[in-house]
Amino acid sequence: MAITAFYAGILAVIFVLLSIRVIGARRAARVAVGDRGDVALLRRMRAHGNFAEYVPFALVLMGLAETLAAPALILHAMGGALIAGRGLHALGISRLEEPMWMRVGGMSLTFAALLTGALMCLVLASNRMSIL
Repeated sequence: MAITAFYAGILAVIFVLLSIRVIGARRAARVAVGDRGDVALLRRMRAHGNFAEYVPFALVLMGLAETLAAPALILHAMGGALIAGRGLHALGISRLEEPMWMRVGGMSLTFAALLTGALMCLVLASNRMSIL
């Protein structure tokens, strides 16, 4: 699963960077738990949380598709879309004046990665399954 591992490594670095941004906003707002109504902190928390909600499932699908011998080009397209989508979404949603195109574009790329992984798993697994 070298391809999935490669993208998981990049995504882990992005996750840590998003975490550091939340920590910095917490320190600046002097908020240990929650957001206390600080909109900038809330937006950074949601960028981080949204990343944590979507990336693991997409990587599971990608890894499963890779173990089922999905074409490398499709796996790279999926990984690239996931990185671009999550990065674009995080940048958009964490801004006070949110550029909606970034959020919509980021989610579109993320959904494309998820659906590609789902379809690859369904097609490749069904080709290998036996009834008995």
